[in-house]
Amino acid sequence: FYLTPPQVNSILKANEYSFKVPEFDGKNVSSVLGFDSNQLPANAPIEDRRSAATCLQTRGMLLGVFDGHAGCACAQAVSERLFYYIAVSLLPHETLLEIENAVESGRALLPILQWHKHPNDYFSKEASKLYFNSLRTYWQELIDLNSGETTDVREALINAFKRLDNDISLEAQVGDPNSFLNYLVLRVAFSGATACVAHVDGVDLHIANTGDSRAMLGVQEEDGSWSAVTLSYDHNAQNENEVERVKMEHPKSEEKSLVKQDRLLGLLMPFRAFGDVKFKWSIELQKRVIESGPDQLNDNEYTKFIPPNYHTPPYLTAEPEVIHHKLRPQDKFLVLATDGLWETMHRQDVARIVGEYLTGVHHQQPIAVGGYKVTLGQMHGLLTERRARISSVFEDQNAATHLIRHAVGNNEFGTVDHERLSKMLSLPEELARMYRDDITIIVVQFNSHVIGACQNGE
Repeated sequence: FYLTPPQVNSILKANEYSFKVPEFDGKNVSSVLGFDSNQLPANAPIEDRRSAATCLQTRGMLLGVFDGHAGCACAQAVSERLFYYIAVSLLPHETLLEIENAVESGRALLPILQWHKHPNDYFSKEASKLYFNSLRTYWQELIDLNSGETTDVREALINAFKRLDNDISLEAQVGDPNSFLNYLVLRVAFSGATACVAHVDGVDLHIANTGDSRAMLGVQEEDGSWSAVTLSYDHNAQNENEVERVKMEHPKSEEKSLVKQDRLLGLLMPFRAFGDVKFKWSIELQKRVIESGPDQLNDNEYTKFIPPNYHTPPYLTAEPEVIHHKLRPQDKFLVLATDGLWETMHRQDVARIVGEYLTGVHHQQPIAVGGYKVTLGQMHGLLTERRARISSVFEDQNAATHLIRHAVGNNEFGTVDHERLSKMLSLPEELARMYRDDITIIVVQFNSHVIGACQNGE
């Protein structure tokens, strides 16, 4: 099919969402101006998820992208639960007591998060009571453990990731008398998801990453050009430290079988993830849960097999790697995206495309034709297109959409080719997955004035 530009736009814009932070939210002037997010599915249904929320009882904003595999169940659960675990981990002891007392006496709870959601980002209502009970057990333990010290953000992020993953595993082992819920908790545990989450509070930016989604900072240099600062590292076979970590955690006799064909035990691309209990539980536990589970679980090929060379589980962890960055006035934006984006674009190009989009200024780079034989006619076409691009107002109102347009439609000259975009977006479902992955992007724009003022006030 050949899609017209309006058809292309309606596909690209279907999941876009924007949020502008109110100038003054009553507590503090925010270092975040707002964010744009968008998703483009390749899988049906899409296996990526995204979340954004303002923490109401502490300062700060949470944003995250989640990339599911073996289905979307785990990514869905993590996208709706993780921020509550992080928020609770950050709460002071008195607030936790206040919340627990409210539940005890049946009073209304203090709201913990204000969600910023697209209508397509749903919550699984059936599981909300179960999820709430697990979260409550967590905050009760935090109350009992009260050390009187203020919580370190890094620690809070690590604890929240690990605790949620632990709860996902426990819920599946315990099961549920309600057969629908029982199947749901098992699907969540047996599928998997990576997560890349940002917590922004004033000039403090923390990135907690588990898996191979990425966070990147867009920095404007003094000459106006754009550069990228990496704020997360992929947990996969390309990361030598990660391969070393996995090898250290298992006996020397398993060294050859741990990573095969760049995959964990020859099967899993990410070396860290939520769920994926096939790589965490003992063989006995897997068999017991599957045998006592509902029939649908037995029909699922993924749950039946035991990974090869499975001797000393767990082989997988959800523990995040946390990177802290103090924001500077030249740090203009943050991009969080699932690997569907990074497979198609280099971070330096992402920084330039988003930077130029946000400032509305194109730095004229010499036209690079990279070793191609270009006729005068083609060169004329490229120059005409460049002129049109400068004069036209950007067609996208959303920075994430603008980035997806480039990720899917860029030609060898680094410009968006409508014909290529049309072809890529009209691929039938079963083919789309062969050409690209789901893409989910959040672009967070920072308020340089506030960041500068914070720096000077310190």
